[in-house]
Amino acid sequence: MNSSPIQNQLGTVFIPVSDINKAMQWYCDLLSIPADGEIQFGHLYVLPMKGTGVVLDSKIYSESAIFNTPAFHFNTENIQAAYQFVKNKGIELTSDIEHEHYFNLKDPDGNHLMVCRC
Repeated sequence: MNSSPIQNQLGTVFIPVSDINKAMQWYCDLLSIPADGEIQFGHLYVLPMKGTGVVLDSKIYSESAIFNTPAFHFNTENIQAAYQFVKNKGIELTSDIEHEHYFNLKDPDGNHLMVCRC
């Protein structure tokens, strides 16, 4: 059997956003990271992540391109604290904490996201 030159590793997830500046501020606030990076090519912002990358991209945005189900999850060690943090920020929650393990929310563009206990 030939081995694949494609690695079993995720590089980056692209999230379609309508306004790159607002999205950069929202995601950086959600993750408590500084929003001091550079917007590239007028439509890309690379979130400073540990592990798999996240790129906000306003060029690929359309209402039909948003994530209607979570395509990935953000990790947390404390699901209760994460849920309360999101709730206190007034972010739209689309589920309660399920199985004491995860919950779902929406970003301002309607992308469905998940936070999961690791």
